[in-house]
Amino acid sequence: MFAPGHLGELTQIVDFALVDAVLEESGRREKRLRLLPSRVVVYFVLALALFERHSYRMVWSKLTAALTPLALVRPSVSSLARARRRAGAAPVRGLFETLAGPVARPGQDGSFYRGLRTVTVDGTLLHTPDDETLTWRYPKRAGESLEFGYPLLRLLALVACGTRALTTAAFGPESEGELPYAKRLLPALEKAMLLLADAAFDGNEFLHAVHQSGARFLVRSGARRVPPPPSTWATVPTSLASATASSGYCCRSA
Repeated sequence: MFAPGHLGELTQIVDFALVDAVLEESGRREKRLRLLPSRVVVYFVLALALFERHSYRMVWSKLTAALTPLALVRPSVSSLARARRRAGAAPVRGLFETLAGPVARPGQDGSFYRGLRTVTVDGTLLHTPDDETLTWRYPKRAGESLEFGYPLLRLLALVACGTRALTTAAFGPESEGELPYAKRLLPALEKAMLLLADAAFDGNEFLHAVHQSGARFLVRSGARRVPPPPSTWATVPTSLASATASSGYCCRSA
């Protein structure tokens, strides 16, 4: 019943064989045939990301729209939630690690500059449910006497310019700043890349780490940023100056 074509166009991008492979590798393949097979649950989770403002029932209806003539029994919200917990995060992580990466062809307009593949790093904050199963990891913001708002998750991503393809991502509690997460993205950099970033990423240690990866960089810096003078470059190898001297530029904003 849940053949590839029956689950929509997602199956043309993420084929069944790949989903089965990550389920097998992560040990999440079902041991008996279920009404909600693990393979289908993975596509349901992917559809949740596409229709983030819709309920479980509405997303399920969109995912199985081609099966309407078969009078398919719709699972309850609790059944979908249990199936999602049963599958866990490992298969989705495996899919991301397999599929993430630049997709632009060499020389494609908007994706390269002087032979270098342009990528950019930036961050955002996402709200997470105010639930005890999450707040131990993503605490709520606290004032002097009370907590307020929803817990926040900080997400940093390395994105290919032009195509907007995700190359890699890192996330965690909002209490940590952007730079610690940005450093976790550096293994995805290559020598033939040019990293673009705003003033939040002009720290000496971060730029030196980018330089060590072999990539070039172009980073906007604040007007108050004063790089060390050239006379100190030899004695401060991790400084912004040493990195910019050999692999990139740091542009000051007005």
